Formats: sequence, C-alpha cells, structure tokens
Amino acid sequence: MSVRVRFAPSPTGHVHIGNIRAAIFNWLFARHHAGRFLLRIEDTDRERSTPEAVQAILDAMAWLGIQYDETPLYQSTQHPRHMEAAESLLRNGHAYKEDKGGTGQGECILFRMPGTDMAFHDEIKGDLSKKAADMKDFVIVRSDGSPVFHLANVVDDITQGITHIIRGDDHVENTFRHVALYQALGAPVPRYAHLPMIVNAQGKPYSKRDGAAYVGQFREMGYSAEALFNYLTLLGWSPGDDREKMTREEIISAFTLDRVKSAPAQMDLRKLTHMNGLYLAELPLSEFASGVRRSLSRLDWGQNLDEALFLNVCRLMQSRTPLFSQSETWKYFFIDPPEYDEKAVQKNLKKEGARTALETIQRHLSPSDFSDSSIHAAIRKAEAEMGVGEGKLNQALRVAVTGSSIGAGIYETMAVLGAPRSLTRLKYAIEQLTS
Repeated sequence: MSVRVRFAPSPTGHVHIGNIRAAIFNWLFARHHAGRFLLRIEDTDRERSTPEAVQAILDAMAWLGIQYDETPLYQSTQHPRHMEAAESLLRNGHAYKEDKGGTGQGECILFRMPGTDMAFHDEIKGDLSKKAADMKDFVIVRSDGSPVFHLANVVDDITQGITHIIRGDDHVENTFRHVALYQALGAPVPRYAHLPMIVNAQGKPYSKRDGAAYVGQFREMGYSAEALFNYLTLLGWSPGDDREKMTREEIISAFTLDRVKSAPAQMDLRKLTHMNGLYLAELPLSEFASGVRRSLSRLDWGQNLDEALFLNVCRLMQSRTPLFSQSETWKYFFIDPPEYDEKAVQKNLKKEGARTALETIQRHLSPSDFSDSSIHAAIRKAEAEMGVGEGKLNQALRVAVTGSSIGAGIYETMAVLGAPRSLTRLKYAIEQLTS
C-alpha cells in the first residue's frame, strides 16, 4: 500500500505549533515510507478563511521546509461532492432529515449511527472502543445546506485517497463517527494515529498565555527553522536513543509511529532556545550574519553598519547567541559612547578605587599592540600593580568600555572594538568619574 497522508488546517490567521507539529509528523511519516504528503485547506468558514490566513499557513510550511507533493485541495471547492455523499447516505438509509430544534428554519441532515459498539485500532494509543449507547446520531448537513466538518472531512479524505490519518488526540471522539461514515459510504477505513497533546509545565494545553505559541512568533523571535523543526519532532516522539539534535535526514530515517508516545508532551522554551543556539553556532558565518541583519534591520542603529566591524562582531558572538533577536543587545559595539546601564555603573564604577583602577589599566594598554592576548597581559600587570587578584578588574573595565556588566569576554570585545575606540571609551569613563 502506497502511503498517502495529509495536513488539513483551517485557516484562522495564525499557525499554532500543535498544528504544525501534526504537519511535521505527517510529512516525516510520508518521507520515511516514500509516500505522498498532501495539503488540504479546510476553508469552509468564510468569515475566518481569508487569503491572508491561507498565506500564513503556506508561509509557515515553506519556512520549515515542509513540502507538499500535490496541488493543495481547497475544501470550499468540494461542496458538490459533500452533498452527493449526503444524498447517498439518505438513499441508503444511513441518514435522515429533521427540523432539528423545531425552529422551522429548514431541515438538517443527520447521520444515523449503526447502533452497535464500535472499535478501531489507533497506531499510537492501541485498541479503542465505545459503547453504542454513548454514540448518538449527529448532524452532517446544516439547515442552510452547508456540510458539517465530519462529513466534509471524511469525503475529502476519500477523494484524496488518504491511507493514514495522523492528527491530534482531541479528535479521538470524532474518529468513532468518522469510521461509521466510512463504512456507510462503502469506503476503506484509513489507519488512525492520534498525537499526544502539547502541554505547559502545569500539564494544561499549551497556549499563547504560556509564551510564543504560533510559528510566526518563533520566526520573529529569531529561532532557526531547522531548530524549531528538530525540537517539535521531539514533542511526543523519540528516536529510541539519546539523540536530540538530529539532521532532517536522520529524523526521516528513524521516524516511525510506534515510537510516538501517547502521554502529553511538555513544551520547554528553554530547551528549544538551547537547541537553537547549537544550530546557530554551526551556521556558516555568512548565514549567521544574514539572520542577524534581519533582526537588526528593525532598529534605527542596526542599519548601514560598518561591514568589517559587523562581521567581526558576528564572529565573536555567534557561539554565544542562542537567538538571532539577541543581537539587538549588541548596540554597544557600534554606538559611541555606549549607553551605560546605571545599575552596572553603581555596582562597578561608583565604588572606592574604581577610577584608580581604570587609570592604571589605561597606562598599561598599548595602542600599537591590541590583540586579546596583549590586552589580557596588560590587565594582569595592572592587577599586579594594584595588588588585587586575577580578574578583579575585569568588570570595572567591561562597564567602562561597553556600558554593561554582561557580554562576551572583555579582552576579545576590546580587540574587536579596536584600540582607538576602546581607549576613547576608557578615557570617557574616567572623565565621567572625575567630574
């Protein structure tokens, strides 16, 4: 049997990570089995299904490298097929009409459940069953003539020849209805696999209240598409060993449904950010610099930067940058004098001996030899002269030169800034302390 799976989102404006994870798992399953991955846009809600919302889905998939194999199917074009199926069910006694609720506003079409206990095998959850008494007839066509999700979904899956339906476990209850619809329509029942829910630290469904929840947000925050793709594969699935950071080819090779867990998967932004840093550190410098440029382009000071300085800063900061957006804290490399953080100044510069320490450092620094190693040696001499331990002058120097108490190694930072700018900043800080 040739595998055919689908991603069938409803365009609502934003693409939740739970939905895109379902797309990823379907895509991986298809690629692992050399099958076909299809896209269906369930756009029958005309108020919410805007061209912009559809484009958001396409953009998210393109960014994450989730390619579909056939022309996307738009559910709104399938209305005649949906109604043909409803009429067939009516003719065969599997459905009936009813003025539901006695509103007099027209007749609905209801599907007649078979009245027997039902069961199906879930590729993740195992055998699932439900008593006949717990399954009531349900509407498949509204009184206004529009098909309900259950009918449209099943008919479209039949149309597209879907063999495996991999979706969130919030659809488990729907699956009993859908199996009955397949049987009544005389179509082969696909295999079902229901993915575990993505939850927060409290075990509740992960939402925008817990942080970034939409694909677009992660992109804006500076996450790498490869890192997000890799991380989302681990939310409910494991390769069966200790591997976490994996290439796409490795994930495709290892991906099977029997390794998908049925327990909820907890979203951990710190873990994702750490993984993202690993990916950014491995990028060619040119690609890393391009990502940084996109982040800085939104800032007034982040445009028209000196190219040589910019690349040197990127080279220094790449392994220390878990998110592209964190490059927005690099302003001190490019703007003179730097903006001084008042708390850092109070703690490191406005204390007894700070000005003397900076003046001592200033004397030992040589403008003609300004590598990080020579800067390090000069600071060691200043410390020895003042009788303080190694590294004791670093923070005062850092704040004087960068305005901040955090950042890359101060010797490497000063080497990137260069002697003229570093020494000018040091002189400026001393003058401010003197005045």
